[in-house]
Amino acid sequence: MGLQVYNTLSGRKEPFVTLTPGKVNMYVCGVTAYDYCHIGHARSAMVFDVIRNYLEYKGYTVVFVKNFTDVDDKIIKRAQQEGVSTRKVAEKYMQAHDDDMQRLGIRPPDIAPKATEHIEDMLHIVKTLVQKGIAYPVDGDVYFSVKKFPGYGKLSGRNVDDMRAGARIEVDERKQDPLDFALWKASKPGEPFWESPWGPGRPGWHIECSAMSSKYLDATFDIHGGGKDLIFPHHENEIAQSEAFSGKPFVKYWLHNGFLSINQEKMSKSLGNFFTIREVLGKFSSETIRLLMLSTHYRSPLDYSDTRLEEAASALKRFYNTFSDVRELQALIRPGVVSASIKPEKLAQAAELPTQLELLSRKFEEAMDDDFNTAAAIGTLFDMLKAINATVRLLAVEQVLSVEILTMIEKGIETVKALARILGFRFNEQDQMGAETEQTLVNQLMTLLLELRKEARAQKNWAMADRIRDGIAQLGIQIKDHPSGESTWILKS
Repeated sequence: MGLQVYNTLSGRKEPFVTLTPGKVNMYVCGVTAYDYCHIGHARSAMVFDVIRNYLEYKGYTVVFVKNFTDVDDKIIKRAQQEGVSTRKVAEKYMQAHDDDMQRLGIRPPDIAPKATEHIEDMLHIVKTLVQKGIAYPVDGDVYFSVKKFPGYGKLSGRNVDDMRAGARIEVDERKQDPLDFALWKASKPGEPFWESPWGPGRPGWHIECSAMSSKYLDATFDIHGGGKDLIFPHHENEIAQSEAFSGKPFVKYWLHNGFLSINQEKMSKSLGNFFTIREVLGKFSSETIRLLMLSTHYRSPLDYSDTRLEEAASALKRFYNTFSDVRELQALIRPGVVSASIKPEKLAQAAELPTQLELLSRKFEEAMDDDFNTAAAIGTLFDMLKAINATVRLLAVEQVLSVEILTMIEKGIETVKALARILGFRFNEQDQMGAETEQTLVNQLMTLLLELRKEARAQKNWAMADRIRDGIAQLGIQIKDHPSGESTWILKS
């Protein structure tokens, strides 16, 4: 059947056929560089990292572009708060982003353009839209006229009249229509600016992705990705301004990953359940996080919690335990290339392993061909481990040293690792086991301390409860008390 992908634009799965045979041009919206990346960014990054890997596995040449927004209202606000330049703020958090992605095992994009390096490209699009009468200037701002683009709402499935009826009264009265959005903004005193035909200003948020994607991938390209929260208005506006500018379809396939919640609540700083990537990496390994993220289909919502990460860590150990068992067999058999006889029926039983693994490899591909179903693909990897472990136990029970069977097992391990690499797992065993051991000990100690503090509070021994909290805080660990009476902990950034 071949690869099928769910296209947000059509609302259904479609056969994947690229614009240029053998090549995929792919653009994913990056971060606004004003703060440390949170765990929701990790999910999106891992999703599109895997999609890129699988497309390459299928034989495509992939050009992967992911941008940085390095000028924005939030960046300006952070710069004013810290008394530094917007450039310094953006550079700090772009570097932090790259560090986080490296620690998560995310491959860097082929091209990582910054908005401020493409101002002329954006101005060219805005000027053209004004000349076409699709955009209009007002007091140094330039707005896109939604009425002039008949296809507005086709990605999100929203009705323009319904959106207009629901628009708030306090919408900028200078706009011809409440739905019109800014392509260019006049700069306020003290803000960064660039010269334009309408006076000093800076780009609107949406225009940067249209400019950078078309520059590096052409006016029409294969895949545009991002989180579901970007469908409207960001991606809807990208389509409108890009297609109005070029007169061509903007993107063939729109892919969006689902929302992430924390303990079944929306992630929010005000709720105290906002976790940065570096905080989570202080408690769990990158591969544990990856296993949790990919164990749910990318379009489905994902509920994140320490409990689910602990479960993922336990599941991940099944890989390492199998690898360890095979190393023990190799130490027994390979050094002297020792081999012993084995009953024919047992040899026949072991000989089924390559066939089992071949069938499971096809199941892995079938899962990934079904809109990148990583959850099902991971299931086949565990089935492979089960088959390999059965063969390992066969050698142990029969107490024979068979080079022939060991070779089958070794090839099985190679198959598991090769398919797992598509999902981003590298299985650096020495580093992983050491890190997991340390993290397990820390988690167990923290669980004990929180239980002792909970008991102290229940007994109204506030002095002891505060002593535990303050002592932990001195170690750089913050306790968060929740209305339910439970407490959680995070490493301070």
